[in-house]
Amino acid sequence: MNGMTERPRRLRKNENLRSMVRETRVSADSLVYPFFVMEGENIKEEIPTMPGQFRYSIDRLPELFDALKASGVFRVLIFGIPGYKDEEGSSAWAEDGIVQRALKFLKEKYPEFYLITDVCMCEYTSHGHCGILCEHDVDNDKTLKVLARTALSHVKAGADMVAPSDMMDGRIAAIREILDENGYVNTPIMSYSVKYASSFYGPFRDAAGSAPSFGDRKSYQMDFHNVREALKEAALDEMEGADILMVKPGMAYLDILVKVKEMTDKPVALYSVSGEYSMIKAAAMAGYIDEMKVVGESAVCMFRAGADIIITYYAMEIADLIKQGRIG
Repeated sequence: MNGMTERPRRLRKNENLRSMVRETRVSADSLVYPFFVMEGENIKEEIPTMPGQFRYSIDRLPELFDALKASGVFRVLIFGIPGYKDEEGSSAWAEDGIVQRALKFLKEKYPEFYLITDVCMCEYTSHGHCGILCEHDVDNDKTLKVLARTALSHVKAGADMVAPSDMMDGRIAAIREILDENGYVNTPIMSYSVKYASSFYGPFRDAAGSAPSFGDRKSYQMDFHNVREALKEAALDEMEGADILMVKPGMAYLDILVKVKEMTDKPVALYSVSGEYSMIKAAAMAGYIDEMKVVGESAVCMFRAGADIIITYYAMEIADLIKQGRIG
């Protein structure tokens, strides 16, 4: 006898035992797939900086949604790419806007899906900033009115949930108020509560055509050095009526996810953003890593850190890994 009473390896002996005592459980029900819908017909256009991801015209969406359905992913986050942009981003709330028409199409053709819409102005403004400009500054309070109007237009068109990503102060309260006033008291808001000014967004801006024409977004998105500010933002959004809080980006900000998770009883989402997808994809295409092993490990680490919901361009692949029993 060597005196050892604790032998952690006892619980690692085989897969049946390992899966029984597993601390972190993953589920396709927790996955949200983000995608881009654009004006036009018969368009399925690969995004150069995001190999394997596409921009779709509405008539080509069935190809995507049939694949999502087969994989078991039934929750999506919709980003619109309009045909027309102006200073105020007026196509964001137009009744015949690209997101509004996509919602109506999807509600009719794929009623089993849960449709979440991104609410922001950067894809719709001619200057690429996330709000209404006052000279070279984004006017916070003027922007609240157009964000609320946009959110309402999405819900009227069929959105099940809205997700404001602009980082304006007070936008959750403004959206909650307009939804409640119009009878949508049961429509939830998933707030991009903690959204850092990150270099990981580069491929998304290519995909959505949303790069700012001047300056940057550091006056409204968060400084990535800050932690206490993140908790303040999350607490404010919760107080204003957010139903789900989000941290963005993902893997480089898991420490923030842990802290947000500890301070709230709301569900917490994590957005594994375009740059994270593209780095894994590029390394895999170069033969440096096993893509699916890295995707599975990355997904588990996000769940392990406390994510209740993961928004990821790898949602279908992760769902397949779960089915295969390679993660679980």
